[in-house]
Amino acid sequence: MHDDLIARARTWQAEDPDPETRDELAKLIDAGDLTELSARFSGTLQFGTAGLRGELGAGPMRMNRSVVIRAAAGLAAYLKNHGHGTGTVVIGYDARHKSADFAHDTAAVMTGAGLTAVVLPRPLPTPVLAFAVRHLGAVAGVEVTASHNPPRDNGYKVYLGDGSQIVPPADAEIAAEIQAVTTLHDVPRPDTGWETLDDTVLEAYLARTDAVLAPGSPRTARTVYTAMHGVGRDTLLAAFARAGFPTPALVAEQADPDPDFPTVAFPNPEEPGAMDLAFAKARETDPDLIIANDPDADRCAAAVKDNGAWRMLRGDEVGSLLAAHLVRRGATGVFAESIVSSSLLGRIAERAGLPYEETLTGFKWIARVDGLRYGYEEALGYCVDPDGVRDKDGITAALLITELASVLKEEGRTLLDLLDDLAVEHGLHATDQLAVRVQDLSVIARAMRKLREHPPAELAGLPVTKAEDLTQGTDRLPPTDGLRYTLTGARVIVRPSGTEPKLKCYLEVVVPVADHTALPAARATAAGLLTAIKHDLSAAAGI
Repeated sequence: MHDDLIARARTWQAEDPDPETRDELAKLIDAGDLTELSARFSGTLQFGTAGLRGELGAGPMRMNRSVVIRAAAGLAAYLKNHGHGTGTVVIGYDARHKSADFAHDTAAVMTGAGLTAVVLPRPLPTPVLAFAVRHLGAVAGVEVTASHNPPRDNGYKVYLGDGSQIVPPADAEIAAEIQAVTTLHDVPRPDTGWETLDDTVLEAYLARTDAVLAPGSPRTARTVYTAMHGVGRDTLLAAFARAGFPTPALVAEQADPDPDFPTVAFPNPEEPGAMDLAFAKARETDPDLIIANDPDADRCAAAVKDNGAWRMLRGDEVGSLLAAHLVRRGATGVFAESIVSSSLLGRIAERAGLPYEETLTGFKWIARVDGLRYGYEEALGYCVDPDGVRDKDGITAALLITELASVLKEEGRTLLDLLDDLAVEHGLHATDQLAVRVQDLSVIARAMRKLREHPPAELAGLPVTKAEDLTQGTDRLPPTDGLRYTLTGARVIVRPSGTEPKLKCYLEVVVPVADHTALPAARATAAGLLTAIKHDLSAAAGI
């Protein structure tokens, strides 16, 4: 076992094109560090519907140039098998460690395989890449990003020619082609032959951002903006300038791209403490709202002043606000969301006479809804221009929420006033999440098994009227690893995260509201129920 492990590590090291990871492996081999070598050679990083994502480092279980070259070769083979052997592949990347290297390796592999590779000019938001796939008529797109993961991670997202992310069976077919790459020596990688684009595609993307706003709408809302050390700033500022909004006040400490994300524990606006600097800037400048992007700017967070203190709006709150805004503007087409998002969207669509669809988690599913006009997911993802970007887009979402804040400002109202109106009209839809981050993935498997074998009969004193194991699929949904409990006046979904070592439980309670004076009591009731559901669910899952 020991000799076999060392031999595999030496074989991998000999092929590794990156001196840094070669050196890293050499040190582990010389030190005889079998524990660390086992962790890195216990399998291969799995290519799934989020593409690849993992910690940077040497070996097949880490993100590195060898793994990326294999992934690119597998994708190229898949494209050739499907009759796209001479098509264009467009490649984008963020500002994380190694992102530019991974992008250029991908371009070299695509060129060597006979495809036409084009690379975006510099680190840019993920939605610019998603836009470029459709705009350039590409057969595929690759974005090198780990979105809002910790600094030590990177990832590899694949889009097909319709501009949306891959779904089964494409992921399994690409994974099989990756497995078939036995040695990197079989993968041609010329030094030249691909094109680095100029700013024309970015300009075309920015020109489309105008289309998400209503002609002549108010553009008066003042914002504080944080890029969370990512790549969103320049694109967002350009879009806001084109739209005629006041220039956002920047959170200077987080404005420049920095792969180490020095001011935050996790570069995700949802994580505790991530918005503290933005709140401080807002106390100094007193804007109408705060806008935050995650590091690759495909997500958008908003924060508002509530009783004198700044607070983040939940993804479901922003999702409902944008829906109500689009309805008021006369939008037509399908409104869609994932099953883990608030059921309030369905009520808004129904009241407006608009079609509504629920999908599995992830924009790879939402973006595929026929006739989509607006889609959102509670994890701060919003698709407000599906014809331009078939994915979540934190830049256009920021424009739309700022337009709504401007419209309300002209009426002497705020985003919170509109949320109150929606609660009175449709019932207070209060959502929360119980998320458990683990070191050991078996903890998640154990919790899911426990819930399957002993499903709860009630949570927070509310009877469970329906318990569904989503691995079986439903008449509307393909199979997925998840559990859904319908309760009287509440709903719970439990699933392992697709991108992080987390078990995620999504909770929603709906409390009827007679009028605006009943809102404080309804909020107190909802908060109590959510707390009790969390407690009972934790006990039932053994977490």
